[in-house]
Amino acid sequence: MKFGTKAIHAGVEPDPATGAIMTPIYQTSTYVQDGVGNHKGYQYSRTQNPTRHALEKNIAAIENGKFGACFGSGLAAIDCLIKMLNPGDEVVSTNDLYGGTYRLFSTIFAKYGIKFHFVGMGDIAEIKKHINEKTKLIWVETPTNPMMNIIDIKGIAQISKEAGAILCVDNTFATPYLQNPLDLGADVVMHSATKFLGGHSDVVMGALVTSNETIAKEIYRIQNSYGAITAPMDCFLVLRGIKTLHLRVQRHCENGEKVARFLVAHPKIDKVYWPGFEDHPNHEVAKNQMRGFGGMLSFTLKGNKLEDALLLVSKVKIFALAESLGGVESLIGHPATMTHGSIPKEERDKTGIVDSLIRLSVGVEDAEDLLSDLTLALA
Repeated sequence: MKFGTKAIHAGVEPDPATGAIMTPIYQTSTYVQDGVGNHKGYQYSRTQNPTRHALEKNIAAIENGKFGACFGSGLAAIDCLIKMLNPGDEVVSTNDLYGGTYRLFSTIFAKYGIKFHFVGMGDIAEIKKHINEKTKLIWVETPTNPMMNIIDIKGIAQISKEAGAILCVDNTFATPYLQNPLDLGADVVMHSATKFLGGHSDVVMGALVTSNETIAKEIYRIQNSYGAITAPMDCFLVLRGIKTLHLRVQRHCENGEKVARFLVAHPKIDKVYWPGFEDHPNHEVAKNQMRGFGGMLSFTLKGNKLEDALLLVSKVKIFALAESLGGVESLIGHPATMTHGSIPKEERDKTGIVDSLIRLSVGVEDAEDLLSDLTLALA
């Protein structure tokens, strides 16, 4: 089954009671049983809910996985995975990653005895330096947030298997339409479904997908035990969003390329970070493991002045100054003071998150209007 067909149909069946083509919103906390242990597969909605169940099957299918689990946010999904570890275990993570993930790792789980190494993952040899018998998880974002670095999933999958560690890939930026980490050797895929999967800036949700039954059982055990599940209405909204994922991401890609090429030719722009450029580090890796380069990009201004960046993000009219990404509307953000503000400045500077860095989530509007908006703001 091709991607677009799976996005629309996988995990979704017409309602047997009414024939409704859309999965009903099962807004219920519990389910009546005919007798003790005699039920229809559902007992309590923290453990299982039909609307959530349909979404979990759908997300697993579009990631070419067997098991899906949805959570109240992307961070709740990450939290679930880290709860599989024990004090004394070590995690090797990319050093360029979402600020909330860094905060969760460094300020929440580090105090429970889990050690995190934040390393540049463009060089396989550098990663190997931090692998030892205590390494239990390798955490990858690709493309990274916000520097758009590309990490070789196949290469790191080989390292993780040699080390006996779980490899999890945050696939939020690429989406299952452009990249399938499980096919490349990853054990688990994480999504902030808030972003492209939902696609309409109206829900907060996270998801994990795996084909490993042992890992899946532990994910479901933790999901049920600590209860950071997502609500039926939110599941309905993301199911609806995924039905147009392939259409939306194709437009994101087209618009993203036009904006990237406009910016790289603009006299006030210093650098543009977008993996579609042939001179982008690991561009060839991106070509091999992705089916497009997406609608996310970042850029810096000449002079690298904070006040110039803050002025620019205040001048746009169509691009909205806001946190998050992946919606149909275009968003603009200043990572150093917004999404990555929780990362210490010295660490931000090491990875390139300088004062003038601006991140764009290019939406699905008419590209000509987006370019006009940026032209006027830069003027």
